[in-house]
Amino acid sequence: MAAKAQEIVGHTVQREELSRDLSLGNVSHAYLFCGKRHLGKMAIARWFALEILLQGVPPEERARAQGQIERLVHPDLLILDQLWIEDLCEDWELISKFSNVSQQHRAKKPAAKTDTISIDDIRMLQERLYETGTGLWRCCIIRSIERMQDPAANAFLKILEEPPPGLVFLLTTQALGALLPTVVSRTRKVMLRPLPRPEMLPLLTDISPDDAQFILHVAQGAPGWAVRLRDDSDALREQRLMHAQAQAFWQSHSPRERLQILAPLHKRDEYAEQFLTHLALTLREHMPQAPLEQVHALSALADGLKTNAHRQILAQQFALAIGS
Repeated sequence: MAAKAQEIVGHTVQREELSRDLSLGNVSHAYLFCGKRHLGKMAIARWFALEILLQGVPPEERARAQGQIERLVHPDLLILDQLWIEDLCEDWELISKFSNVSQQHRAKKPAAKTDTISIDDIRMLQERLYETGTGLWRCCIIRSIERMQDPAANAFLKILEEPPPGLVFLLTTQALGALLPTVVSRTRKVMLRPLPRPEMLPLLTDISPDDAQFILHVAQGAPGWAVRLRDDSDALREQRLMHAQAQAFWQSHSPRERLQILAPLHKRDEYAEQFLTHLALTLREHMPQAPLEQVHALSALADGLKTNAHRQILAQQFALAIGS
């Protein structure tokens, strides 16, 4: 659903610049919202789409138009966000709350059953890009364009080079360096950075001070992550357990126990990424003036886990380096 302005915290400078573009009639044909996960890139993209699509709408029709935008049924709004992925996300009703571009083709092709945007996805999108709009503008939001396979990125580049009149692309990425330079050069980049704690506080007014402090500590300036932990007690409980395990790692003097604690790193998934973050957080808690050897060892582990190296061996090397 589209984000309302009051649901967005921080990023004031970026929002003011976007509003200025709109008021001056200086809207770019493509914006690229860049930053790490959970900073609010999609929230701001949807807010800006709402502002764009309400331009020129008579006051008596604005409420109806806004409702259509929020439900993703407005004819001038296209969103490619959640993808149909076999065994992970096959619920069409759920997908329709995040994406309104047809993905029926993904259920028929085995190669399309991954979280990557294929050339078939771009073709399905392209079929709708040239539809006649009902207002002054049309908007197309695509989340995490680094998910595009090379053929898809090249096909999308051709659209960016000659976009349909009145169409505004609102794109997000958490991996700017992974994108084709030619794609990046044809967009106006909007950089989002972690928020300071005071700007995050309005999100956490209705929970206990202890939970609020823990969420602020774990979220590290990412409002989307803070909201998820605020609203999902199971996720918060899991993060507290993960944090306790990371603390136990630094407090343990047993190589065997340390290796057992590092077991989550053996898999390449979101849990492993989060556990690595907790290792860094608890190192600073356990030893504010941590030895450089331990800081360097953790940094080397983080770099190694980004490669195709054997993750279990990397964890073993790290545990031994810490214990030496």
